[in-house]
Amino acid sequence: MSSFVLRDVRIFTGESTIEEGYVLVEGGKIKSVGLISSFPPHEISIKTYSKPGHTVLPGLIDCHIHADKADPEALPQALRFGVTTVCDMHNELPNVLKLKQQTQESDTASYKTAGQAATIENGWPIPVITAHDKSPETLASIATWPKLTDRTSVIEYLTWTSREMAPDYIKLMHESGAAMGLKLDQPTVSLQRTVVEESRARGYLTVAHALCLQDTLDVLHAGVNGLTHTFCDQPPTDELVAAYKKNNAWCNPTLAAIGSLTAEGAALQHKFAHDPRVQHLLNEDKRGNMCACMSFATQHGKAEYAYASVKALRDAGIDILCGSDAAGPAKGTAFGLSMHHELSLFVNEIGMSPEEALRSATSLTARRFGWEDRGRIEEGRRADLLLVKGNPCKRVDDTLNIRGVWSEGRLCSVYEEVLGKAE
Repeated sequence: MSSFVLRDVRIFTGESTIEEGYVLVEGGKIKSVGLISSFPPHEISIKTYSKPGHTVLPGLIDCHIHADKADPEALPQALRFGVTTVCDMHNELPNVLKLKQQTQESDTASYKTAGQAATIENGWPIPVITAHDKSPETLASIATWPKLTDRTSVIEYLTWTSREMAPDYIKLMHESGAAMGLKLDQPTVSLQRTVVEESRARGYLTVAHALCLQDTLDVLHAGVNGLTHTFCDQPPTDELVAAYKKNNAWCNPTLAAIGSLTAEGAALQHKFAHDPRVQHLLNEDKRGNMCACMSFATQHGKAEYAYASVKALRDAGIDILCGSDAAGPAKGTAFGLSMHHELSLFVNEIGMSPEEALRSATSLTARRFGWEDRGRIEEGRRADLLLVKGNPCKRVDDTLNIRGVWSEGRLCSVYEEVLGKAE
């Protein structure tokens, strides 16, 4: 791996900002970082990019995607948009193995995964999948999913997934369908508590899907570490805040995806899909998919309830993590681009400062998942870097002025010519 230095840049470390700084990379890791006035003179001969008027950030961490069917575009497209780590929130064994193998190639984001989620017979997400895809391939895949019923089946599932998938965390599904006007089969709180207890005993964090207030409360009472959505069926309550505080749980609200579920986010989806800065990073089909809406919750959900829940949690000191819920077939989303959409919502709808929003997509996510090797620009960490023109610490929209993306010190090939051009 080559050594290089980014200098004369603003640096958002993941926690704070350094004006007129440098980042020195060697062997895929950050060797040193600081004010340009303290740059080591003996390093002057290495490859240097001087970029006044630019900001370097830690690579973004998307803490919620679905690389369905081992979508070969998921990891490369995420990286092109400055997302250097993705967290897959449910996938089958063959797909996980393919995606882990793909990370050995260049131009791919780093891959974290829940592997196969903890599921029950005909529980979420089976009904929504089979409503749109009844192909023999899909039905055969679903037939292999866990059908948890008791502690014995939970132990068997965790033993299997630990051995075969080496997951980074365990995903629970707790969906009644209330936000979509459905009545779905759902695990009991007792069963979910068993999954949490047995996962914790094996050293795993637990994360959970829920889209309505009662489901969120139920799975928090089961003891999960974090929620992979907020809810959109009603306003937040004091009981919600208390339940989050009891667990010291975090929330990844996926506001952009909820806007697609309620169809209230269509205008902003269109704006991001047609932003002139991203047209070369996204093909026509993906732009069209980004402009469409899932619309499952148009009758029973409201985006304003989701915004209100995040505001209430944030005001109470609950950590808010940034993740997109992007998936190949999920209308209203696009790998990588949806993270920039989510950051915009955090600032413009929730009231976060740009720096707070950027922390939610970098250092905060790394800390809450326990990843000490990424999320901050700091000596010894992975050289996962995003270079943008402008100052996203003041204007979060500048995150799309992308001029370079590095994963473990390797420059994404899309930016080889861009980086060399004078600004």
